Parts: sequence; C-alpha cells; structure tokens
Amino acid sequence: MTTRTMLISPGISPALRQARFDAGCSLDPTGLRQARAAAGSLPPADRVFASPSMRCQETAAELGLPAGALPAPAGWRVGRWHGRTLEEVTADEPDAVTSWLADPGSAPHGGESLLELVDRVVAWLDEVADAPGRVVAVVEPEVVRAAVVHALGAPPQAFWRIDVPPLVATEFSGRGGRWSLRAGRPLGPDAPAPGPGSPHTAASPA
Repeated sequence: MTTRTMLISPGISPALRQARFDAGCSLDPTGLRQARAAAGSLPPADRVFASPSMRCQETAAELGLPAGALPAPAGWRVGRWHGRTLEEVTADEPDAVTSWLADPGSAPHGGESLLELVDRVVAWLDEVADAPGRVVAVVEPEVVRAAVVHALGAPPQAFWRIDVPPLVATEFSGRGGRWSLRAGRPLGPDAPAPGPGSPHTAASPA
C-alpha cells in the first residue's frame, strides 16, 4: 500500500518578510494573489489537510482546497519567542539562540525541541500512511523540513540546511514507513523566489 503525500508551504506573509516567529498573521496581498493564481494546479486528493495557522488556512482556501480540511501538524511551538523576530530574540538571548541552533534537544524558549518537532511530524506521516491514496496538506515550512529530514534519514542538524520557500509543493511517496522524496516545486505562474529566510530558516552556526 503506497501513500502519496504532497506538502505545500503557505504563501508569503508579513511574518516571513520580517523573519518573525509566526504570530498568527494573514498572508499579505502578494501571498494571496500568488496562492489564488496557483488554484487548479494541484492533483486530485483523497484527503486534504491544513495546519491551523491563519496563513495555512488562507493558502488552502485560495488554492481552492475543500473547506473543512482535516487538521495537519501545527508549526514549531517556540514558547515565549512566539511573535518575536529572530533579531529581537538574538539580541536579548544570544546564548539561548546558539543552544537552540546547535543542540537538537534544546528548547530554551520553553516550547518543543527540534527532536520533538521531528517526532511529532513523523508520527503524523505514519498515521497518514495507514490509508492508501493521495494526500494534499498545507503546512508550515518547518513541518516540511522535518518531514524531509525523516524521509532522507538525515541527522536532525540537516533541518537547518533545508530551505522551503513560500508556496512550493514537496512530494513524498511511502510504504511501510519508508518514504521517497520529490524536491519542492513552485506552484503557480509567478511563485515567489526564496527570500532571506524566516526564523525557521536560520543558518546553523556549525
């Protein structure tokens, strides 16, 4: 039994432009326009999921995905850093940021560690794989990156080397807990190019 899962990153938003840990903001006008332009470009799906954040819900709606999508994994739980920019956090807690980037088991913000994020995403992928057919899910970029790390059998630190631009589709096919990967492709005629990075695309100091 093979499951095909397409993970779509949300359109561009003010939080992404500001390198801000998402505070629930909506897509900006460019993000809305680009997601709307990509509607109709997705394959038919047996099941549709979306992360609970505003930008994922709006992206799913603009892509024309059915309302009432099933819940997909939420973004990284970053505790007291939620809503702040990476620059602000680095200025106030430089040692904590260094620990967060260097140690996959570290959670100095009081949320979940990178290892916990990956484990949560893997558990969802395994659950999705219990049923055959095609899955389409609009999820946060860090969820895509965690899934890629797992699919490739890469060490957790590889997470920091993966860039997931807005509005790209990354496809996984799996059977028996083993996943193959098709690298992300832009959706729509004028999909955004990779930007300078969000807090979840920060470069590792290693």
